[in-house]
Amino acid sequence: MSSTLFRTKNVEQSIQDTEEPEHALKKSLSALDLTVFGVGVIIGTGIFVLTGTAAKNTAGPAVSLSFVMAGAVCALAALCYAEFASTVPVAGSAYTFSYASLGELPAWTIGWDLVLELALGTAVVAVGWSGYIHSLLDNWGWHLPEALGGRDGATGFGFDILAAALVLLLTAILVVGMKVSARVTSVVVGIKVAVVLIVIIAGAFFVKGANYDPFIPKEQPATAGGSLKAPLVQLMFGWAPSHFGVMGIFTAASVVFFAFIGFDVVATAAEETRNPQRDVPRGILGSLVICTALYVAVSIVVTGMQKYSSLSVEAPLADAFKTTGHPWFAGLISFGAAVGLTTVCMILLLGQSRVFFAMSRDGLLPRFFSQTHPKFRTPYRSTILLGVVIAVVAGFTSLSELAELVNIGTLFAFAVVALSVIILRRTRPDLPRAFRTPLVPLVPVLSVLASLWLMLNLPAETWLRFAIWMLIGFVVYFLYGRSHSRLAPRGHTPAGQPPRPPA
Repeated sequence: MSSTLFRTKNVEQSIQDTEEPEHALKKSLSALDLTVFGVGVIIGTGIFVLTGTAAKNTAGPAVSLSFVMAGAVCALAALCYAEFASTVPVAGSAYTFSYASLGELPAWTIGWDLVLELALGTAVVAVGWSGYIHSLLDNWGWHLPEALGGRDGATGFGFDILAAALVLLLTAILVVGMKVSARVTSVVVGIKVAVVLIVIIAGAFFVKGANYDPFIPKEQPATAGGSLKAPLVQLMFGWAPSHFGVMGIFTAASVVFFAFIGFDVVATAAEETRNPQRDVPRGILGSLVICTALYVAVSIVVTGMQKYSSLSVEAPLADAFKTTGHPWFAGLISFGAAVGLTTVCMILLLGQSRVFFAMSRDGLLPRFFSQTHPKFRTPYRSTILLGVVIAVVAGFTSLSELAELVNIGTLFAFAVVALSVIILRRTRPDLPRAFRTPLVPLVPVLSVLASLWLMLNLPAETWLRFAIWMLIGFVVYFLYGRSHSRLAPRGHTPAGQPPRPPA
């Protein structure tokens, strides 16, 4: 049985599967498109909120160093993703990479988790976007009926019509084609980045040197907690991260790290890239460098405009402009955040549909969903299914419930991809690699350790939810995926599914 659980799908067969006419995706993306996708999904409302929150509660003005550290941790994972995505340019990202190195069950585990992570992430972003639009409509004197305004604050029936409509609209755009999606994303990302740059440049004129003193505030020990909301490392070792001081910089790095999550979605589009060996590494690393620079610049500006201890938690950057006598910047920031959330939602939906498509093409999920559109060459069946499901979830669920989105799956994927690079270097040294992760195995090992450390800093209840979802996934795999896999022995190939040719 263990031989079937850890059977691997070799790289040549993975690439060959992408050439099947009924399951082939159209190659239309360039390095610029991928970079735009990366910036579009990484830069969200976090750049306007998380920067000030981490500065006030954890690191002070030194939060800019926390962003540099978090960016460095992401860079370790990005280097591993870049090698794999250029070597195995197939949809599915971490799922596909682990299938080629660790085996079928680990690959299923990663794919199953990413489907949940990206689905919930899309729903969260859609509901957040709806909140910004509601606010803008209220300012203009337009009010939606309470029944269509969402679950938050609804006394009876409540459906968030704006969140559901956004998801369905983006689903339609993704079905029409990746190039159309890339053009829409380029325009929206251009607006979003322009708003961020305006905020940085304008804010620089209100910076006061005295607000940076002290740059690293005096350390304040934190009290360890014992509930499920406490980080797992506290429950295991009774250790609590400190606030401020040098250790506060590291603590803030684990907090702001989640502002970077999303660059790995670029790898899911490798199969739809014209020259993946060259362009995917450029897209992954380029978007990470751009976003790190923007995060650092915003953190320097916001802590220079207002004393870190006086920053607000809800809207630190907008309120910092208000204290300088320029409240209209708050409206600009809200506009930038609302525009930015549109691209985040689209790219998360894109990533999820590609992971689902790859798992379906391998037979681990029904092959019906791996059929591509005869004209647009997009996985329209999986995209429509997931889009409708997420629209319903976003419409009927409150933001407070959706905010329980866990990041453990992404970190788990980071660790798996790093391990996969080491394994594939040993098992397949003959593979042509257009991009090679430097200093192997040092860089992958550091990436694994950094990911595990950040996972330990997640709340215990996140680990509990992760375990429950994984248990459900194992049940689905053993009842369906293992026997329907295209790598299943010929004698056990399910009826109606063509036998797998030998690789």
